[in-house]
Amino acid sequence: MKALALFLLCAVSAQGMNRLDALWMIETGGNDQMVGRAGEISRYQVRTAIWRSVTTSRAYTSPHTAREVAARVMDRRVRQFGEIYNRPPTDFEYYALWNAPHQVMNGQISPVVAERCRRFSNLCARQ
Repeated sequence: MKALALFLLCAVSAQGMNRLDALWMIETGGNDQMVGRAGEISRYQVRTAIWRSVTTSRAYTSPHTAREVAARVMDRRVRQFGEIYNRPPTDFEYYALWNAPHQVMNGQISPVVAERCRRFSNLCARQ
């Protein structure tokens, strides 16, 4: 898996990675079969209850279905963020919306989440 993650990181263009691809890299490094410690599913490590709030599909390992679910979840969270802060989230805040939405909505991101947000931002950034 480390070799695949390294390959995918090397494939990032000079423009950076789009947010959903970067999210996939951070969450599973390309492993569609991964199940998280708390039962998170798919390449994006979605909690089952959140997955079910978006779709009835059980195609957890389908890259297409997983991307649709992640996109819908993030569309909802980005809209909520915009209603609070009157602007779109930065890459840093986008990852916080994925990983710890309550923290970013309250403006108090923990150091652990902040470190993940920095790694995510680096994947998205132009080089």
